[in-house]
Amino acid sequence: MNITMKEQSESASRKAWKFPRKKGSSTPHSVTPRRVEFDWSKTQLEWIPDQPFASHFINELNLILPAGEFWFCRLYNQALPLITDDKLREDVQAFVRQEAMHARAHDGAIEKYLKGHGIETARNTDFMEKLFTVTLADNPYGRKVPKFLERRWLVFRLGIIAAIEHMTCVLGMYAMDNKKWDEAGADEMLLDLLRWHGAEEVEHRCVAFDLYRHLGGGYLSRYYLASISFPLIFMIWADGAAHIMKQDPRFAKKKPSAFRPWLWREWAKVSKTGHLPHPAWLFMKELPFLSPLYHPLNEGSTERALAYLNSSPAYRATQQPNVAST
Repeated sequence: MNITMKEQSESASRKAWKFPRKKGSSTPHSVTPRRVEFDWSKTQLEWIPDQPFASHFINELNLILPAGEFWFCRLYNQALPLITDDKLREDVQAFVRQEAMHARAHDGAIEKYLKGHGIETARNTDFMEKLFTVTLADNPYGRKVPKFLERRWLVFRLGIIAAIEHMTCVLGMYAMDNKKWDEAGADEMLLDLLRWHGAEEVEHRCVAFDLYRHLGGGYLSRYYLASISFPLIFMIWADGAAHIMKQDPRFAKKKPSAFRPWLWREWAKVSKTGHLPHPAWLFMKELPFLSPLYHPLNEGSTERALAYLNSSPAYRATQQPNVAST
């Protein structure tokens, strides 16, 4: 098999950075924030033709992500003064800018796409907002965290972000690899949203892990945080998707719910078509995070992520010079 010079370089970088002696940045490149533009005027609610279940399931990501990503930004801005590694500080600042752009892009999809098709979104977005502004707030449920626990509470939440970022990296690679969507004639705008976002998740996949370790996060706490975070994410995703499906007359008789076996059986069934990741596959992909030897550089491909990002239509649209009308 032929190996390109870039692939050799990336392989060498992984080996060199696999176990950094210093708990600082392990990202061997500069993370780059990008501005994007999406036009939702022509995107159908069933954006994968003849695949309403998969379309609704993926659409739920638009409702899950913004509140969490804005929460990431708030926490990382709090952590900035505590960072002593210059490269990691630069990584975190770029990460914040990328995550803010992700949140705004998905917010735009909610307002101009999902609501435009008559989908009730407040139930799902309100839940996510409360999760991050009440339960995981600086003062959870309005209760002041004792001074001596403030840093521990911050690092605890940074550990949750590290676990979530592992899952988003996995989903990012899935989005870039999935050709079944293209073969089915899926909407190009929504595909670009998923792949642009996913590629940036792969690009900055080390940042959350590095920051967590830099501020004192260890393996045992990473293990139990992942054990909490992964099942919770699965349930939130399935529950939110069920709410969207309830608004589709084709699923009304099924009474979709994350607490009914039908939803999980249908998820597994539809995944065999290649339009959704199988829940068991996702579960297996999360297991490396539980290993003491885990490092994000061994997950995903920076080269492939950057290749997509440089060709993303939503990004390229912002790079075109304005042409004056004549």
